[in-house]
Amino acid sequence: MNLTLIRHLWGVDHTHGLDHYLPRWREVGYTAVESAIRFSPDRGALLGFLKTSGMRLVPQVFTNDFTPGGSVRVHLDSLKEQIDETLDLDPLFVNAHSGSDTWSHAEAVDFYGAALELEKSLGITLCHETHRLRYFANPWATRPILETYPDLRLVCDFSHWVCVAERLLPDCDEIIQLAADRCHLIHARVGHEEGPQVSDPRAPEWQLHLTAHESWWDIIWDSQKRRGMETTYLTPEFGPPPYMPTLPHTGAPVADLADICDWMARREETRFSKRA
Repeated sequence: MNLTLIRHLWGVDHTHGLDHYLPRWREVGYTAVESAIRFSPDRGALLGFLKTSGMRLVPQVFTNDFTPGGSVRVHLDSLKEQIDETLDLDPLFVNAHSGSDTWSHAEAVDFYGAALELEKSLGITLCHETHRLRYFANPWATRPILETYPDLRLVCDFSHWVCVAERLLPDCDEIIQLAADRCHLIHARVGHEEGPQVSDPRAPEWQLHLTAHESWWDIIWDSQKRRGMETTYLTPEFGPPPYMPTLPHTGAPVADLADICDWMARREETRFSKRA
């Protein structure tokens, strides 16, 4: 099994162009970027960068954008519209922030069943992220949908579940395993009981949280290996402020975002190589 490292563009300054970062990204080992095309500050520049750099794309789509609520029909129409915008870019796969945390179980069943049909009709790989605001915002809502739809694939970002549940998921072993068995992409960010992102995963005060998250990523890798997956994907998705804590009054970030992402990428590549 091979590991593909993906560099997200969230918080990346586009002022000097993305080519400015390419030598560093290649040195770390990133071979793809993850980005929301619709919200790119310069779509043309991004498309040009993809063409000249040879980097692959994992597009992010957001059903009903960031508006809370919304009907199943609205979210499905939004999903198809945004996926259609990416199809000519030869995406590796699509990461969807999908559904609404306001829905009933029945609404979620309708939506994810239709999303699977859409995925098949378009001939793409569609993955749904475990993300706040969305239907998969917590492990307990996620579990019955995964049990209903064995073919549904996930982007596992367990930092959101830790934040929502306000604990390091000690009572969620079976759900973690179920999610791992559906995982296509790991978002390797470390969360804590009061937020989705620790200030700096390299700091000793966050060692417990780092260890917990890495134990879940190990479960994913072991599951993917058993399933015979040839490639696994990982994005070290630490984000800028307000995800990144800041100093009072100045708003200065407490750590360097690029350094943290690259540190996590290298660390997990080393760990993965011992399990592959």
